[in-house]
Amino acid sequence: MLSSIPTPATSAIGIGPFTIHFYALCIIVGVGIAIWLGNKRYRAFANNSEESIGVVADVAIYAVPAGIIGGRIYHVITSPSQYFGKNGHLIDALKIYEGGLGIWGAISLGALIAWVAYRKRATNLELPSFRIFLDALAPGILFAQAIGRLGNWFNGELFGKPFSGPWALEIPLAKRPIGYLQYETFHPTFLYESIWCVFVAVLLIWLTPKLKAGQGFAIYVGLYCVGRFAIESLRIDEANKILGLRVNLWVALIIGAIASAMSLRFARQKSAEIR
Repeated sequence: MLSSIPTPATSAIGIGPFTIHFYALCIIVGVGIAIWLGNKRYRAFANNSEESIGVVADVAIYAVPAGIIGGRIYHVITSPSQYFGKNGHLIDALKIYEGGLGIWGAISLGALIAWVAYRKRATNLELPSFRIFLDALAPGILFAQAIGRLGNWFNGELFGKPFSGPWALEIPLAKRPIGYLQYETFHPTFLYESIWCVFVAVLLIWLTPKLKAGQGFAIYVGLYCVGRFAIESLRIDEANKILGLRVNLWVALIIGAIASAMSLRFARQKSAEIR
């Protein structure tokens, strides 16, 4: 039995003149699975109509890049010292392969652009509502997040407090934060989040027939916030705080409350579509 989980010695591989970063590869694989599963669910919601063919892929062309840009912007804004501080380098903001995509920025900008693209595609076509579209995508997005978190493992980042259990994560000295140099193993918070995302995705798929339009996506956001709040509480990396709490904890609380309220609202709407 392993006494700890080792951090990979390398986070990239060179093929000729190209360098493939495993973090980026995890993001690409996750996006592919999200589009595949989202398309399968969306077409089922649309009764496999001809109009629904290619809708998810067409919207993804715009929404995926927007999500990545939004996620990076959120990360840079909430971690300004890494890029604008005394020892920061602004050019590093472009190095997405090194990690640093804030899910809230990704969802916000990605969903906004998806809404615009979906409305344009739905013009003069009988397609399900945008709520249904988001519900179809929710489990796939969660699987994409789960795979994306594995990219953090290759980068040796997103770990928590010192921990010595059998699933502890071994962190090289060079990647340990100041104040924790004497510890060798830590909570693998990236793994906790990955497992939580898979659990919520499977739960949503199971609940799908019982939910009204929009509920699935709202439940996804709400439950993700629950897990993120617990996992974020274990993190020890440097972060901005408000009233003693990490910014991401406040964001999880606020967005989680809003998502829970929206889920209840959708559930009470008698006229809402039911799958």
